[in-house]
Amino acid sequence: MKFTCNTSVLADACNIVQRGVPQKSTIPATEGIFMQTKNSHLILTGYDLEVGITTSISCSTEVEGSIVLNARLLCDILRRLPAASVTINVDAHNLCKISSGEAEFSLVGIPANDYPELPTVSGGLPFAIKQNVLREMVKQTIFAVAVQDIKPVHKGIKFEVENNNLRLISCDGFRLAIRNEAIEYTGDDMTFVVPAKTLSEVIKLADDDEENVTLSIGRKFILFEIGNYRIISRLLEGEFFNYKNAIPAESSTKARVNLKLILDSVERTSLLITSKIKSPVRCVFDDNTIRVSSATALGAANDKIPASIEGKRVEIGFNNTYLTDCLKTVDVDEVKIELSSPVSPIIVRPVEGDNFIFLIIPMRLKNENIV
Repeated sequence: MKFTCNTSVLADACNIVQRGVPQKSTIPATEGIFMQTKNSHLILTGYDLEVGITTSISCSTEVEGSIVLNARLLCDILRRLPAASVTINVDAHNLCKISSGEAEFSLVGIPANDYPELPTVSGGLPFAIKQNVLREMVKQTIFAVAVQDIKPVHKGIKFEVENNNLRLISCDGFRLAIRNEAIEYTGDDMTFVVPAKTLSEVIKLADDDEENVTLSIGRKFILFEIGNYRIISRLLEGEFFNYKNAIPAESSTKARVNLKLILDSVERTSLLITSKIKSPVRCVFDDNTIRVSSATALGAANDKIPASIEGKRVEIGFNNTYLTDCLKTVDVDEVKIELSSPVSPIIVRPVEGDNFIFLIIPMRLKNENIV
């Protein structure tokens, strides 16, 4: 194999594809980037047997072929090459020479036949969604994905496609995040769970524009096509949390509050709370005022903000990070907070519609019999 291409274009593509390469693997070939020349294009692939990232760039090919090169070493070399173009020449013994200007490197490659084949996706009708919309939806749910859970399915985000609506759901046992968006889709209703790791890579590639991301869903795998990149991932299997039963049908207290005011207040009163000194943030909803406070071995903090409150007085404690995580993801002026009792979940919604729903389990307050 022998080809020449733009150094910076190849370096950028390899840096992105490298994110699909495992740092350590029992299969040495997967620690490398698979490179194949075909029809004046260089195809690059990184694959850890769970998530694969692939792309292609233009090149001038003298001899077609394929090779696997150590991903970390290849990216480090490309990043430091002196010239605008680079030539890669691989002989019959998988010895690879990388030349750029006066610099030259020799690397021992791995035969392409040792590289695992990426799975193919077939089955469901593909659907498209704007990159900026999907990016926003994932960011507003990925924070609530379980990091440690006996059920691997909760380490992903559930997608529900029905009635021209896409719904994303995540939960970690302490909080629940739901995000809804209208889409155009003419196929059958479907549900599937995508690993959070995969979606982290998707939103890194997705731009803040209205270009589409195309999703193709198979029985066990999903394919995301974003610009010139393709991300293929195994879907998570198992019974997902029944989130619909977790959302209270009614609430006795409803508060309408400025998003920035409540976020700033909780962050101020959380300054005395650290990873070593944990304590709930206490909120009292009463008389069109939300009183926010915290107390730890370091001291105490008190604050209050105005709000439009309907219903009975509620005093509740919660994890400060759980509330600020969800408030930071939304771009609205006001939110609606619904409560029923000190032991019932706090629910955060938009003032109108159901674009997002966040649910947070309360924490014990010392002067409350909260379980």
